[in-house]
Amino acid sequence: MRLHVHEWGDPAAPTLVCLHGITAHGGRYRRLAEERLAQRWHVVAPDLRGHGRSDYEPPWSFEQHLDDLLETVPEDARLWVGHSFGGRIVLELAHRRPDRIERGVLLDPALWVPPPYALREAEAARADISYASVAEAVEARFAAGTVFGARRELVEEDFREHLVEGGDGRFRLRVSRSAVVAGWGEMSRMPPQEPLGVPLLVVRALRANVCPPELLDPYRETAGALLEAVTVPGGHIVMWDAPDETADAIESWFSAAP
Repeated sequence: MRLHVHEWGDPAAPTLVCLHGITAHGGRYRRLAEERLAQRWHVVAPDLRGHGRSDYEPPWSFEQHLDDLLETVPEDARLWVGHSFGGRIVLELAHRRPDRIERGVLLDPALWVPPPYALREAEAARADISYASVAEAVEARFAAGTVFGARRELVEEDFREHLVEGGDGRFRLRVSRSAVVAGWGEMSRMPPQEPLGVPLLVVRALRANVCPPELLDPYRETAGALLEAVTVPGGHIVMWDAPDETADAIESWFSAAP
């Protein structure tokens, strides 16, 4: 299936593929692309199956997400960035299709979620969460205590794009709740443990515990192919809390490519 894609920058420039996390959408990379990344690359950020403006039909497995992405993005795209769930997809790509990736960046990646935590989050995702307005949704996100130092305008812009008004006048995220539940199930699967042949940079969020250092230990032993090289301030959504530091890490990593 071909996915809906958000694009920024010169189409003639090298392609940089950016993958979002669970419940999110490709448009979350807009400011990061417009202010930094699109000056050097043609940034393409697909809405994953079950998210945003892409089709919602199952299955929602890692294997299917990879098939969708490889059908959608240009065949010569070899630089990949993935946030959270998207970071795990980039890791899967590096293991399963190393011919399609030369170098990648994992932004606070959800490499593995313990099954009890995944069950709790999947059960919570089944609830019909809605808001009276975009402003109420923004306030709820800040009140949850998971956003640290983000410019409010970034969150407002994201929600204006990602919330859709229903027939009852309430606003909901533009996602399939079934796909979100399935996503938590996928993240509870242990990640591949085979040696990596693709250089990957991990960017960890200082105030999140999505990617504890011990999850990286198996990969550090494989010729340093996976490196935890950067910790940025703020919480899990590093594009909001640490946009400059995140862009610096991405640019430096890809500039270091031979």
